[in-house]
Amino acid sequence: MKQKKINIGLFGFGTVGKGLYDVLQRIQPQNVKIVSVCVEDITKKRDADIPFTNRADDIFNNKDINFIVELINDAEAAYKIVKRALVAGIPVVSGNKRMLAYHIMELIKLQEQYNTPLLYDASACGSIPVIRNLEEYYDNDLLISIKGILNGSSNFILSKIFNEGMNYDDSLRLAQELGFAESNPTFDIEGWDSLFKLIIITVHAFGVYVPPKDVLNVGIGHMNSYDIQFANEKGRRIKLVGSAEKMDDKLVLSVMPQLISRQKYIYSVEDEFNGVVIKGLFYYKQFMFGQGAGGHPTGSAVLSDITAQLYDYKYEYKKLNSRQHPHYTTDITFRIYFRFTNEEDQSLLDFESTSERYLSANYKYVVGDISLAQLIEKVDMLREKDVFIAAYPHD
Repeated sequence: MKQKKINIGLFGFGTVGKGLYDVLQRIQPQNVKIVSVCVEDITKKRDADIPFTNRADDIFNNKDINFIVELINDAEAAYKIVKRALVAGIPVVSGNKRMLAYHIMELIKLQEQYNTPLLYDASACGSIPVIRNLEEYYDNDLLISIKGILNGSSNFILSKIFNEGMNYDDSLRLAQELGFAESNPTFDIEGWDSLFKLIIITVHAFGVYVPPKDVLNVGIGHMNSYDIQFANEKGRRIKLVGSAEKMDDKLVLSVMPQLISRQKYIYSVEDEFNGVVIKGLFYYKQFMFGQGAGGHPTGSAVLSDITAQLYDYKYEYKKLNSRQHPHYTTDITFRIYFRFTNEEDQSLLDFESTSERYLSANYKYVVGDISLAQLIEKVDMLREKDVFIAAYPHD
């Protein structure tokens, strides 16, 4: 039997694109190669012995190319590339989680219409094969929740703060110097990266699509030394956590900082690593751990998506195609830590009950129960204030 060969047209040669190239150079596979790369700036010097172009048509019209890999930052451009590939019947891998979070349902229909696979495991948790496992192993109704650290950049920053006593600015600068955070780190530290990944994961875990605007998303950008002090005093660490949890026939999603206790698996997930905890009815908890940031780990995950096509692998969307789905709700109450600087900001949130309160000239906080619906309603306003919010689980 003649072995299938994959000839790649690559879009993007940033951190992950270069990481993929380096991985291929290292292992020298006989059946996978990059034929050409499309980039915006053709004049930029790059350490790679492959043809570069700045025209998408040069990729799509190249008869030697039978596979597209999209690894660019521009979500709208990524959408056009992926859609064009699917319509043309060319298998495609995408790493753009923002694009997927907004367009995944349309792209699933295009896959079916044109019988062309789209793979994107590398978009979800770097080197951790979360989506593939959800598709193949957790393809039943036993799954209760999937929670964890989905962004390696923010976790690197938090690790340096809690383990080495670095301040926020210095830990962010170090993350940028090491290539774990972008020069504009908003996408990572404000939780957007984790949010988009959570939406993609939820489609495969529970067969439910929730638009990004409908999910609570709170980042760590407003965290200060008082919040770190509070966590330390309580014997906890602050982690940015994405969570999808089924409660009977309801589904709850959120991305926000959490005060994590020592007995939780993700308490010890450090540096640029991701950690995902999957909980089921009869197998309790299972933990997946791996690097979530960096060119080579993510490039390796992209390669796994590519080589899966040697065996004509594609997602079956088993949960999405099942008859029963939990329905998304924001009608739940949970405990949070709410720190504010200006006393008038205390009235921004209407707590159902409070269990702890502290007021001083420079540091003020409330611990209490609040509805998820209220936080979603007021999250845009809260982003403009000098306040910090973290989930504060009882265990």
